[in-house]
Amino acid sequence: ALSAIEAVDVARSPTGQPELDRVLGGGIVEGGVVLIGGDPGIGKSTLLLQALDSLQRSAPAAERGGTLYVTGEESGAQVALRARRLGITGSQVAVLAEIQLEKIIATLAEQKPAVAVIDSIQTVYSDQLTSAPGSVAQVRECAAHLTRWAKSSGCAIVLVGHVTKDGQLAGPRVLEHMVDTVLYFEGDTHSSFRLIRAIKNRFGAVNEIGVFAMTER
Repeated sequence: ALSAIEAVDVARSPTGQPELDRVLGGGIVEGGVVLIGGDPGIGKSTLLLQALDSLQRSAPAAERGGTLYVTGEESGAQVALRARRLGITGSQVAVLAEIQLEKIIATLAEQKPAVAVIDSIQTVYSDQLTSAPGSVAQVRECAAHLTRWAKSSGCAIVLVGHVTKDGQLAGPRVLEHMVDTVLYFEGDTHSSFRLIRAIKNRFGAVNEIGVFAMTER
């Protein structure tokens, strides 16, 4: 019976980015899957790298295995260079440069991070499919596997998705139905200001908008 089901508020881990936390509803939820979409170069990777570093330094995330940044578009050296430009020093965020789904899942199983970022889901592919990375079949299958892993392990996963020319998340919109939260990162690349808004959130409101200023840091 519905009345017999125990209902408790979900625990959240603040990302250290107040505007992002507000849009998420208070922070990252254990076992939750977040999809953040936006134009290439808008600042998704920059924002998430800062958030991961802050989470890594927090006691709850560190005790549960820390954080993992999976990059399919850059090398580890390029990620490290960005971190230095942002003034992030001494970071213990684990970095994995990999695009094969099975190897990513194996690393997640071995390290058991509290939070993992997959940047980006369009670059990931599974050996079980013959289609190329970025195809609808690959994106759907890889996202489904990662979502199942998040739910079974309690690891929060953030999927980065690029937006196509017509303003849709590549995939096309099939990913939005799989995940718990969908965020859009928007703004003019010629302006220093960005907006982040939730269009779906199973753990919070969808009417919140976060504002960011993109500076040297």
